[in-house]
Amino acid sequence: MRIALYIAPLTERNLLLAAQVGVEDVVGLFPGCAIDDLAALKNRVESAGLRLSVIEGEKYPMDRAKLGLPGRDDDIRLMQELIRNMGRLDIPILSYDFLPFGEWSRTSRTTPSRGGALVESFDLRTFTAETLVEGPGPSEEEVWDNLRYFLEHIVPTAEAAGVKLAIHPDDPPLPRLRGAPRILGSIEALERAVELVPSPANGICFCQGTVALMDADIPDTIRRLRPHINFVHFRDVQGSADSFQESFIDDGKTDMVAAMAAYRGIGYDGVLKIDHAPIMGASKADGSDGSPFLGLLHSVGYVRGLLQAVPN
Repeated sequence: MRIALYIAPLTERNLLLAAQVGVEDVVGLFPGCAIDDLAALKNRVESAGLRLSVIEGEKYPMDRAKLGLPGRDDDIRLMQELIRNMGRLDIPILSYDFLPFGEWSRTSRTTPSRGGALVESFDLRTFTAETLVEGPGPSEEEVWDNLRYFLEHIVPTAEAAGVKLAIHPDDPPLPRLRGAPRILGSIEALERAVELVPSPANGICFCQGTVALMDADIPDTIRRLRPHINFVHFRDVQGSADSFQESFIDDGKTDMVAAMAAYRGIGYDGVLKIDHAPIMGASKADGSDGSPFLGLLHSVGYVRGLLQAVPN
């Protein structure tokens, strides 16, 4: 397994620190579909001796594809361009979601955690985001049909380009939010997604924090989804799907040693991204003078210890 970080801001100092603590791979924020934009990001990462292995983000041109609206084929063509260019540049993994409106949701970015560190949290009782569509929105089966159509066009492109797709479960895994159904909130739903268009290129992003909110046993689920895990978000949470907070990697609800043993047991040798680290060292209530990167560095040390402690 290779430890990866999404590094923000992508400064020379942060790249240097990541390399010094043993990070090998970088998860890049979607820069656009053009090969020049991807190449610029890749060159920036490689200048620090690291490898750009994953593209993920919230601004993919997929809104019409998710909703089945006129113009969805144009969205799909742009995503195909992105995938082909990733293949040309040897960027092997594309992580994405299929939420009809918006992306992952939180109601606070500054919830106090251990020692006063600040974490993100979600409470359905205080969620006030308005629906982003007029009318009732798509039905659950319509969203499934849209995902099938999307994958039927995207998976062959990914196969040809040598790129693996990794669909992220709905975060939080609630059946409905922002006026629309959310279809990827269970283990069975993730299995259904990869079975729509069976291919090694059509897999999942196993986000431990999100799966933990499904009340799933993480090690058992890793073993169950073994053939489909193309990418991992190694993180943890406290709470339930309708009320939870992020946690330090060693302070959540998951047995992380058992999780690592499960990855070892299935022979997973891919990218393991450390994600959603607490803001450390903040003295202001809004966390503006703290550093989430310190939390990431703490997590890297913890994961390197796990990798050494849990045998192959």
